[in-house]
Amino acid sequence: MSIPVEIAQGIESQLAAPLYGLHPKERQNSLLALLKKELAYACDRNPRFRNYAEHWPVDFHAAHTLADLPYLPVGAFKSNPPLALVNANEVKRTLTSSATTGQVPSRVVLDAETAKRMTKGVTTIIKDFIGPARRPYLVIDTPEKVNKQVELGARGAAIQGLGSFATEVICCLRGDPGGNTNLNLEKLLDCAAKWRETEVLAYGFTYVIWTQLVQPLQRQGITLDIPNVRLLHSGGWKRLEREAVTKDVFIAGVASVFGCSPDRVIDFYGMVENVGVVYPDCERGNKHVPAFAEVVVRNPLTLEPVAVGQRGLVQVCSVLPTSFPGFLVLTEDMAEIIDYNECPCGRRGTSFRFAGRVPKAEVRGCGNLETTRQKQGQGNGLHE
Repeated sequence: MSIPVEIAQGIESQLAAPLYGLHPKERQNSLLALLKKELAYACDRNPRFRNYAEHWPVDFHAAHTLADLPYLPVGAFKSNPPLALVNANEVKRTLTSSATTGQVPSRVVLDAETAKRMTKGVTTIIKDFIGPARRPYLVIDTPEKVNKQVELGARGAAIQGLGSFATEVICCLRGDPGGNTNLNLEKLLDCAAKWRETEVLAYGFTYVIWTQLVQPLQRQGITLDIPNVRLLHSGGWKRLEREAVTKDVFIAGVASVFGCSPDRVIDFYGMVENVGVVYPDCERGNKHVPAFAEVVVRNPLTLEPVAVGQRGLVQVCSVLPTSFPGFLVLTEDMAEIIDYNECPCGRRGTSFRFAGRVPKAEVRGCGNLETTRQKQGQGNGLHE
């Protein structure tokens, strides 16, 4: 089922807007108007969501700010069947976050149009940080993670999302018969020799990069000498912090083994429920919100938006999804608001810094990307 034309046009308009160039008030007004239409659409498509929205303290039709709109707690996406705004036969993929043993993963469904928008959103954001050129793409993971869609996690989705920048894709890890993963050093050194003068894109899960690439190379005293690499990484900080590996230590380690400057190592924050929007660090170490999204940081006790310099719970907002109600999601992550307008890097809009997980919140893992093989008529949560 196609979404209303005015919603489709509104989303395309936000995607086409200057990514980090809009005046905050202009961006807030356009997002608020579009999100109200998307919420109304979601209420029409899903009775469970409509019931939730109708019991919100503020009628979203009359809301004056994004912060007044009805947001879902991230735990709402752990429902089974997952919350959906499309029929079962329209679902092309289900994106599933992994969870620790005994925990229930989040599940979001993607139809063809939402999946296209998600890819466009990520590509547009990353392009602003590394440029549009295509280049060799080093994946710090195994080929199985890239090729077997049924078994791919959220890091696999990130790997695929960066594929549009690649002239070739090389995976530098390999699995052994015992199920362990290790570095394919011969392949990596061959690539390093070829790419010494080349712009290269590399991506990996933070913990995997550190344990499977940085530490083995450091132990052997090897420097790859790929000074023109742009290394993007996401996820896995909780496990590294337990090993006393800070962000500065991580960046210094990666830069030393690649032989690149530290500013070429870029961390980005993202999550399954906010798929299609990522928040890379700028050169000042701040994360920025694109024109088609917003971040509200809320006081953990009052849930009111915090002032500049204060920390709170992260609420992510996005106009991209129309196959599931992921427009406004309150996460279990903490962040500090740096500014609501400008950053010394030149990007406008909300800037923030990730500040860890809410105490005692379940540790999130990476995710699993499933190719959906649903039969027509299977439940999709629309009429539960």
